[in-house]
Amino acid sequence: MCGIAGLYSPHRAPASTELEAMMAALHHRGPDGRGMHIDGPIGLGHTRLSIIDLESGAQPLHNEDRSIWVAFNGEIFNYLELRAVLLRQGHRFYTRSDTEVLVHLYEQHGDDFVDHLNGQFAIALWDGRRQRLVLARDRVGIRPLFYAWNGGRLAFASEVKALFALSEVPRRVDSAAVAWTFSYWSVLSPASVFEGISELPPGHRMTVEGDSVRVQRYWDWHFPGVGAMSAKSEERCAEELRELLIEAVRLQLRADVPVGAYLSGGLDSSIITAIVAHHTDTPLRSFSLTFEDEEFDESAYQRVVVQHLRTTHSSIKATKAAIGAAFPRTVWHAEAPLVRAAPAPMLLLADSVRDAGYKVVLTGEGADEAFGGYDLFKEAKIRRFAARAPQSAWRGRLYARLYPYLAHSPVAAKAYTRQFFGDGADQVDEPWFAHMPRLATTRRIFPFFREEWRRRMLAWNPHEALAATLPGDFARWEPLERDQYVEAHTLMSGYLLSSQGDRMAMAASVEARYPFLDHRVIEFACRLPPRLKLRGLNEKLLLKKAMRGELPGSIGARSKQPYRSPDSSSFFAGGRPLPYVAELLSASSLSRAGLFEPVAVGKLVEKCRAGRAIGFGDNMAFVGVLSTMLLHEQMIRPGAGPAAWH
Repeated sequence: MCGIAGLYSPHRAPASTELEAMMAALHHRGPDGRGMHIDGPIGLGHTRLSIIDLESGAQPLHNEDRSIWVAFNGEIFNYLELRAVLLRQGHRFYTRSDTEVLVHLYEQHGDDFVDHLNGQFAIALWDGRRQRLVLARDRVGIRPLFYAWNGGRLAFASEVKALFALSEVPRRVDSAAVAWTFSYWSVLSPASVFEGISELPPGHRMTVEGDSVRVQRYWDWHFPGVGAMSAKSEERCAEELRELLIEAVRLQLRADVPVGAYLSGGLDSSIITAIVAHHTDTPLRSFSLTFEDEEFDESAYQRVVVQHLRTTHSSIKATKAAIGAAFPRTVWHAEAPLVRAAPAPMLLLADSVRDAGYKVVLTGEGADEAFGGYDLFKEAKIRRFAARAPQSAWRGRLYARLYPYLAHSPVAAKAYTRQFFGDGADQVDEPWFAHMPRLATTRRIFPFFREEWRRRMLAWNPHEALAATLPGDFARWEPLERDQYVEAHTLMSGYLLSSQGDRMAMAASVEARYPFLDHRVIEFACRLPPRLKLRGLNEKLLLKKAMRGELPGSIGARSKQPYRSPDSSSFFAGGRPLPYVAELLSASSLSRAGLFEPVAVGKLVEKCRAGRAIGFGDNMAFVGVLSTMLLHEQMIRPGAGPAAWH
């Protein structure tokens, strides 16, 4: 895992000092080394976290005649197989690195080289013969890649802070992007939170030749429809899935450094650790988070898995005090407003992994999106049922079964229940239907913005914005498939894999790997009929069947309990806001930033201080205001930077 940075201009040669400044901003992504290559209009920079070929894998790397160069962030898990094929085709290698296969694949296949990759990556490749630049990002958006055009020059980097190292890149927050974030929890690429800065979308490549720019999608989630798996029995599907997952884990264990695993106590991370334990020779080292509050803590389930698998295990307790203290650093690395404090404990967990001497961990993200695991999918199923049969006596029983893990369930009050599951009954076929409750809750922050900001944000239509991103055959898919697609392209890629994933792990110089997001696993899941994913309210049906016998019964039978952490309560101690919270949310700081209404925010702060925050809405609003103010102070304000808030 690494950081990449680069500059391209046919009319202005990049300076080494510019690349050095960009790389310095990415030191946390690659503390083990730096390198650069400047050739006419192109400058490539690289900060290295050494994981494969520790001795000779320094970047940028080149082909045999040095005409093709690459700076690469990520891992190519099938590089050994690709290397063997390329050697037979006459290519010569000078390293054992997975990176070097990229330049030879490009020689062999041109821009289609990305189709051959099994990995998670952001790639910048320069073809000196043709004077063309190729940027590419992995299929699901695990590794980030941002870019900005200014004065006819292209700057690109793994993180926005590296672009801000250039004086020419303006520092402004985009109001539409803020509206995106406080609707779907993240901005949908190619937009970013910042004006003038774009993110290459997942599964896309960009080619730049002179003044010509072309962006193309090379992969996407696709649901082929009924009958795709009709010739196979449920048992055969389960066996095929089992084989795919074992192979994905084996590939992602490839490294020249020790590999650990995150263990939450839930089904998905337990499956990954069980595969490592039962189907590989890798020593099993696991890491967990625990919490003070029983509502968030899963340590009892973690202990069950640890004892069953006999893993060498360690855990850290993410106290409210630790979460509050870590939050400024969390926002600095996330580079985005946040709706939950949950990324902060993930940062603390990554710190503990690095302190234990590990650089790589496997984790279970992606299973819920691929196999229908989220409550959101079950909510939508119940809401669709309620829209078709509003008088059914089954509704109450279904509602009560939905949130057994919540201390304050959203279905506890009958009046609220009727509203929650009845809203949008006339929109059951719209692409945003499943996400309407999340939209309504998250957008409760809008009234806290100043009038001019609120007006601009309300002018942005979340339904139209989402509809514009959907593939042409979207309407022909099954309801669950439509819900899966939207979830994978909003919450997963923009929040889970970014703010809560790559950014928190890389803040501690740790690489997270995601076996469930192996594209072969996703493609298999997309071919499954919905009944093999969500049957009644039993989620991830085929996944559970495929892995039965690998896990303790209590783990295999668990309903989905999403990862959550304390929110607003983490920012108060002894009945007072933490010092940096008090300063940032003071009337003077709020007025100076010009984003929020000081009086409204003051009332929210007092409400949270007194422990009267109501449910998700108040908590999201508080965290959203605080994180946006931190983002402004760290990245937008003149003289901005992280030091004062760490």
